[in-house]
Amino acid sequence: MDPVTLSRLQFGLTTVYHFLFVPLTLGLGWFVAYMQTRYYQTRDESWRKMAKFWGKLFLINFAIGVVTGIVQEFQFGMNWSEYSRYVGDIFGAPLAIEALMAFFLESTFLGIWIFGEGRVPEKVHLASIWVVAIASNFSALWILLANGWMQHPVGYVINEVTGRAELVDFFALITNPKGWLFFWHTIAAGLATASFLILGVSAYHLVRKQYLEVFKPSFQMAALVGLIASVLVFLGGHTNGQYMYETQPMKFAAIEAHWETSEPASFSILTIGDLTGKREIWSIRVPRVLSLLACNNFDCEVRGVNDIQEEYEARYGPRDYIPLIVVTYWAFRMMMTLGFLMMALSFFFLLATRKSFENAKWMKWVPWVIALPYIANSSGWILTEMGRQPWIVQGLLTVEAGISPNLTTLDLLISLIGYTVVYGSLGVAMAYLMKKYAIAGPDAALHESVDEEPESGGVGELLPIGAQD
Repeated sequence: MDPVTLSRLQFGLTTVYHFLFVPLTLGLGWFVAYMQTRYYQTRDESWRKMAKFWGKLFLINFAIGVVTGIVQEFQFGMNWSEYSRYVGDIFGAPLAIEALMAFFLESTFLGIWIFGEGRVPEKVHLASIWVVAIASNFSALWILLANGWMQHPVGYVINEVTGRAELVDFFALITNPKGWLFFWHTIAAGLATASFLILGVSAYHLVRKQYLEVFKPSFQMAALVGLIASVLVFLGGHTNGQYMYETQPMKFAAIEAHWETSEPASFSILTIGDLTGKREIWSIRVPRVLSLLACNNFDCEVRGVNDIQEEYEARYGPRDYIPLIVVTYWAFRMMMTLGFLMMALSFFFLLATRKSFENAKWMKWVPWVIALPYIANSSGWILTEMGRQPWIVQGLLTVEAGISPNLTTLDLLISLIGYTVVYGSLGVAMAYLMKKYAIAGPDAALHESVDEEPESGGVGELLPIGAQD
């Protein structure tokens, strides 16, 4: 329980917890903006109810996501001051732009959308929610460009006097393919997350024959967007994997438990290693498929973990450069399996919407699908960050070199326990509020006031019918 391990656990906790809220914010904003647009176009009250209802869930998610994001940025100074000192000239630029241009923009116009209906012109009110959706995704872009630089540093020099990395090509930073591939993958994941939330909540009400004019079109819309988004997530992940093969060969090999360089390379269906995680005991493999995934042909060479370890020792000095393969291997397979399942389910739901579907027996199980993108999103970020180890900036700075020098184990234990308790409480509050307003329905979101709050259901009310027995 040294300061490096505790700092990694603390930052990992805040990152994974924060990312529970980010994808839904990125995706749900577009749905709400479209629904608000349809209301102003048609004056159909059902569209207004849809915008208000899903907008309510968007607001709850956004509020708690903001809190966790702010805490995360403070950790760069508290826990990772050496990292901040080393790359502050580079990393600070996209973070500052994100805060000044994107975050304040979305927060301001979100207030206009919430409080401005009937007080500002309709076109201004409508434009405000579109600005929120665009700014939310613009905010994500700058964060992902910053993270992309950590994965694949570009446009910098090392100052020989200070020993710090300095930005010399801002254009290289903002056009870094790694950041844009992250953006593609993350935005698609956000739309998929929002789609599956809408599918699950809509199914809950449709089974109970409630607000059909709101939840039937919501379900149909989410099935279509969910299928498109899930396919885009897959394509973005595949493209990102091929770029990883070129720029982060150790991460690519670790994801596949690919120990020895081979040409062609086989894809692991299941690999069992020893307790050290450094040696394969048994595996099931498909010949040539890993070569196809890496470079779009069945014969290309894929370098193995052992060869890359030798190269890194010669280039950077003796130490272990192999990530914790049991984590990277299974995180990737969890993400990939859930991604395929989401594609299949959304395709099935889309076909079902071509005829009457609200009375189908399988509808009672649909609320369970809400969990799928959350597990997949968390697996993806764990894979992204753990696969880069031991680097905090690929090829430039190791994790232990980025830690704040004056941290003690006691300091970190106290703060880690505190974060866990506070974030756990926020998680409970988030689940309660989301369930409360999801069950309450669109009328409560449309007409509620400080004196009239929606009724809260029991603990199991959002579970599929029959699962409560």
